Amino acid sequence: MNEKFDHLLLRAEQLIARIESILPQPLSQPDWGCAIAYRYRKRSSGHGTLEPVRHGGLVRLDDLQEIEPQKDKIRRNTMQFVQGKGANNVLLTGARGTGKSSLIKACLREFAPLGLRLIEVDKADLVDLPDIVDVVSERPEKFIVFCDDLSFDEGEPGYKALKSILDGSVAETTANVLVYATSNRRHLLPEYMKENLSYTHTDDGEVHPGEGVEEKISLSERFGLWVSFYPFTQDEYLAIVAQWLSSMGFAANDIAAARPHALVWALERASRSGRVAYQFARDYSGRLAAR
Repeated sequence: MNEKFDHLLLRAEQLIARIESILPQPLSQPDWGCAIAYRYRKRSSGHGTLEPVRHGGLVRLDDLQEIEPQKDKIRRNTMQFVQGKGANNVLLTGARGTGKSSLIKACLREFAPLGLRLIEVDKADLVDLPDIVDVVSERPEKFIVFCDDLSFDEGEPGYKALKSILDGSVAETTANVLVYATSNRRHLLPEYMKENLSYTHTDDGEVHPGEGVEEKISLSERFGLWVSFYPFTQDEYLAIVAQWLSSMGFAANDIAAARPHALVWALERASRSGRVAYQFARDYSGRLAAR
């Protein structure tokens, strides 16, 4: 009888353990001393964890060329943040490959010694943003919640969660967290021609957007700082190529000789972005090293 009871008790304990393993668990504190960047990951079980990014491959601010006005704005805002002064959530928008994400990572590298940390969150996991903010709210560090390539379709749950965190939640946003997001789309939600029909105007010609349009622009307006990026000219593209080749140890005459090859590379990709310039520099240096 005792053996049967012990067996049933063991089975019950095993069953309870299995049930507990699939139930959502509170987000736990990671080891904040092992990295300066973290990635929020949600497992198939529904458990969310903050995983350290030990090999971030962070660029330096000086590596980023031809975006000086944008660089100055982001650097100033981030410096104010780590110094405990007034700073804004930031939305970086514009042409692809112009350095939006790299600029945020470069700021992390510069200000990490002053206590800056970064948490990357995918847009599908933004519904858990309040839990992430709660975990870091009592920490002495300053945290940038980084959302890369952010845009939403109609009805996505992460939209409302981010909107509440940025501005409008009953609970005041903690002073040691800012949201930095990049997007190719300034208003973050798709816009349709038919929505222009909802605009109204007064007798004196003043234009008022309809409710649907107001909703689409309301999220973007909750970012206090907008920073726009634009496609590079040919000269700007070649200057970025020269900077990357110089950082890889190429002499001035070798960089000049690479110019026509860099132009062909950009023509084949129909783009003169900073990303394309970096990809060319890596390919060109690799080809010469193989000779």
